[in-house]
Formats: sequence, C-alpha cells, structure tokens
Amino acid sequence: MSVSAADEAPRAGDDPAFRDAVTFSFGDPVKRVFGLARVGIGGGDASGFAVVYSGDEPASASTATSVAVDDVATWDDVTAAGVRSTVQTPLEAWTVSYDGDDAGFDLRFEAVSAPALLDAETPLARVGGMEGYEQLCSVAGTVRVGGRAMDVRCLGQRGHLWGTPDWSRIELARTLSAWLGADRAVYMTAVRPAKAKHHNEEAVAAFLFDGGEPRAVFDPRLSTTYDGELRQRRAGLELWMQEEGGFARRAAGEVLCGTTVELGELRLDSAFFAWRMEGREGTGRYDVLRRVDGGSGDGSRRRR
Repeated sequence: MSVSAADEAPRAGDDPAFRDAVTFSFGDPVKRVFGLARVGIGGGDASGFAVVYSGDEPASASTATSVAVDDVATWDDVTAAGVRSTVQTPLEAWTVSYDGDDAGFDLRFEAVSAPALLDAETPLARVGGMEGYEQLCSVAGTVRVGGRAMDVRCLGQRGHLWGTPDWSRIELARTLSAWLGADRAVYMTAVRPAKAKHHNEEAVAAFLFDGGEPRAVFDPRLSTTYDGELRQRRAGLELWMQEEGGFARRAAGEVLCGTTVELGELRLDSAFFAWRMEGREGTGRYDVLRRVDGGSGDGSRRRR
C-alpha cells in the first residue's frame, strides 16, 4: 500500500456498513489540556465524537451517530458533534475545530512524520476490516475551557481509516499512541476476534516513529492493567524490532484522564496517558472500543 494526495479525500463504499473517518488527538502537558476529535461518513450519514480534558477531568464531550449529509466531496463538507476538519495540504497540514458547550478548540496539525501505513492485506486489517494511515504531528492553536482561551503548542496525531468493520466478529479494538518528542513516537493498534480466549490472539500492528520515519515493529506486546469497570489504568509496551536477537524497546504509561461513552452495542473508554520511554517523557492516547450486550444507545458518558 502507498499513500498519495488522492487518499485524503472522503471515500464511499457499496456496503452499508462501510465507514470512513479522520481522527485528531493532541496533548499539551504544560497547559494540561488534551483532546480527541473524530468525524466520519458511512451509510449516507455523518458521525462525530469529541472530548476535551482539562487536568484530569472531561471539560466537554459530544457524540453524534447519525447526521444527514449531502454529497461529500471533501472533509470540509462534513460536520458532526460540533467537529469540522479540513485538508490544507494533503499529507502535510490540516485543521480541526470543535465547538462544545463548555469547551472547544481550533487547531492546525502539521505532519512531522511520513505516514505509517495500515495495509489491507495485513492480519490486523483482515480481522478489523479497516485500512489507512497515521501521522505524527505538531499541533498549534487555541483551546477553550469554560470562559478561558489558551494557546497551545504540542504534539499530536492525525489518522485516516476506512473499511467495513464487522462487530459481530470483533470483541474489542485498542488504539494507543505515545508522543515522546518531535522525532520519537509509538503507535499501536490491536483487534481481538470475538472467539478469542486470550489477548495473545489479537491481531496487532505497531510502528516506532524515529527521526520522522515510521518503522514497523516485528513483535509488539502490550500489557494493560484495568480497574473494576474495565477501564485502562496502566500499560506497558515491549517493542521487538527484529525477528531474532536484539532487545526490546520498552515504554510504560499511566492514565491522566479519561471518560466512557456508551454507543449502543459498543462502549468507548477514551483516555490520555503519561508515557515514559528510554529516559523520555511524553503523553498520548489510549482508547479501548469494545462490544457490549444491552447497550443503552443514548451516548451517555461516565467520568472516571
């Protein structure tokens, strides 16, 4: 798989379950503000999700699962849950804004890495039904919390994924990012099939961004400590970069803030972590999306 400017455009599929989405996440440990925004299309509708954290508390969160849209030619044409994004320069620069009741942001993302490619032929894509790419970014702009606006300058990530996920065959999906400087980051995603009995049966893909170039991790291993409500609290990473010999690159993280969103048959536990790796400290995102029975479908949220 290779990525070109044409891949930045929204995609449509014949299958009603086809989805295409762009996701932005950022964390400013100095100002202690963190945020996530996603906007997508599929089945003739648009969807969106956004959350802003101030310190260890959610300041605002919004969810929209079915927003009518006309013909979509660019991401400028899609707005949902108060989220809107644009492509300024394909694969190089984007904007994203979120207008929530109690918080919001207006940010510019600029790529500081080449895309890490999630190819359709990988085990992860075959199990999860999605393909696309992720890029480490520098982030600058304004975040609003209550009546206070603050300038932020930090690291973040922008991803573009599309495909046809079949949640009757998926138990859960985990997405993790650790931003440890403009030249160092980790991205990992894992999908556990519905019939899997252990986490080592997950399909996993991971990349180590080093000097702006994403390197595929040969054997990524993630261990997570959950609380009594299955919310992620701590995590450890082992990144084995080659098949034989060498040593594992290791990272450890713990939760800074998080929230839970009920999405009908799915539950999203969205969190930001503080990460440490090889003498470096940083922040990043750790989301767990899992299938649940008897979901309320009302988009209700529970704070951590």
